Parts: sequence; structure tokens; C-alpha cells
Amino acid sequence: MTALLATFGRWGGILTLIALLIVLVKQLIALVAFLMVALKIAIVIAFVGVFLLIILAMLRARGQRRREAGD
Repeated sequence: MTALLATFGRWGGILTLIALLIVLVKQLIALVAFLMVALKIAIVIAFVGVFLLIILAMLRARGQRRREAGD
């Protein structure tokens, strides 16, 4: 009986370690996925910001040309 409990104890420990490793890998995958989404959002925001700066520069240059033509 004691040998049976010792064997079950060892197998239980091994199965517990395997379960913990599976959970850890799932958490790492979730973390990497979150970081990738955050990186993609940051890239999109940077692109929109640069695009808006280009549009503002064009509008400012057009206004300056109009003022110079009017003077």
C-alpha cells in the first residue's frame, strides 16, 4: 500500500509539473500576443500622426502661398 501511494505521489508530482508548464506556456503566448497587438497599435498611431503632420504642412504651405499672392 505504501509503495502504491509513493508511486502515485511521484506520478502526481510529474503530472502537476507538466500542467504548470502548459499553463506557463499559455500565459507566455498570451503575453506575446498582447505585446504584438500593442506594437501594431503603436505603429498605426505613428503612421496616422505622420500623415496628419504631412497634411498640416501642406495646408500651411498653401496658406502661405495665398498670402504671398495676395500681397
